[in-house]
Amino acid sequence: MHLAAHFPGVNNTTVWTGDPVGSQIDFASFEHLARTAERGCFDFFFLAEGLRLREHKGRIHDLDVMGRPEAITVLSALAAVTDRLGLAATVSATFNEPYELARRLSTLDHLSGGRAAWNVVTTSDAFTGENFRRGGFLDRADRYVRAAEFVATARALWDSWPADGTARPVAHQGPHFTVRGEFTLPRSPQGHPVIIQAGDSAEGRDFAAATADVVFTGWGSGGRPPGEHSTRHSTLAAGQEFYADVKGRLPAHGRDADSLKIMPGVTFVLGDTAADAQERAATIRREQVSPQNALVALEQVWGVDLSAYDPDGPLPDFDPVPDPELAQGRVRIGDPKAVADRWRALSEAKGLSIRETVIETTGRQSFVGTPAAVAEEMTAFVAARAADGFILVPHLTPGGLDDFVDRVVPLLQERGVLRTEYEGATLRSHLGLPEPVRPAGKG
Repeated sequence: MHLAAHFPGVNNTTVWTGDPVGSQIDFASFEHLARTAERGCFDFFFLAEGLRLREHKGRIHDLDVMGRPEAITVLSALAAVTDRLGLAATVSATFNEPYELARRLSTLDHLSGGRAAWNVVTTSDAFTGENFRRGGFLDRADRYVRAAEFVATARALWDSWPADGTARPVAHQGPHFTVRGEFTLPRSPQGHPVIIQAGDSAEGRDFAAATADVVFTGWGSGGRPPGEHSTRHSTLAAGQEFYADVKGRLPAHGRDADSLKIMPGVTFVLGDTAADAQERAATIRREQVSPQNALVALEQVWGVDLSAYDPDGPLPDFDPVPDPELAQGRVRIGDPKAVADRWRALSEAKGLSIRETVIETTGRQSFVGTPAAVAEEMTAFVAARAADGFILVPHLTPGGLDDFVDRVVPLLQERGVLRTEYEGATLRSHLGLPEPVRPAGKG
């Protein structure tokens, strides 16, 4: 089983009240979570990205008011306080350039002794683009075209120092990039940084099959917009379908099943008994969906200001009036009316208030139970080929992973499904991935 740790930061999983919480930008928070993950023999530590502070009704979203640090800078610092843990940065292929990013990632790989990874994401909204020279120029249909060319160009740069140690010029001319010159760094310790990809659409799955080493897929809500909660990866059968679909695309790209690891992002709640765990899970969900957050989620679906509504009262009885300017920097709702219809039907059937409906529909904890039950369920998912492992997203910063490493990891190790110590030094060795073929020297 492969395990990774996602830094909670400013996503919709994080709870900032009740249990002791730390800063989302203080290095001590990053260090604590990373050291805990390494103590648990996790494969890697994973950082998300935020290129612009999100807005709702023209105001900065509450979770973003303290800011979002740049991932590679944080991971470079973590390389000095960890020894084996992989270090994965989310970086957009839309608002960066191949030479500059390839150099930063190669530097991280050298500094860490071969532990760097790049989570490739794409950005198509003009709101985020306003922070960059090109603005919102990229059509959504072109985002994976640019990303594929970006990754191919970065790999050409990483390969430009062959076995004889002599740098050779790189000459790339494509629809999105023109690169001509010599790369400044020799080949890094693991050849190429590990490539992670987080797309879930058909085009995203194809991109992953052609390009990625790891797929970070949603589980439950997984950061999707309100109303887009799905069980497609949160049941055994759904996980198996996704796993088989993505792995089945690999032969068309000359790859075998072991060359790509599928790792859903998951949450967990532990208790001394099953009832205790369920009670804790319900409490956490209410902390995640405060009355204010419930109204924000409702407004994202209905597209209008609903601040006058009582979170403990009924849902609106009118259809959504989508307003693209209401919430900026968030994933759009696919079909607001269809979502509203489902929410109203659920609310009426179960007698749920606005807040209760949002809690019910916008995500649930993935694994809830005693440590033994959680270890058993996680093992079953991997054994049944519904996943190769998991990226854990705790709800507390920075101590949210402590309980899992102390109570579940030993049980996974006893079962023989999780390493008890690191056998190799690079992230590729942790993941069981081959090093890319080293280019030959000049003829």
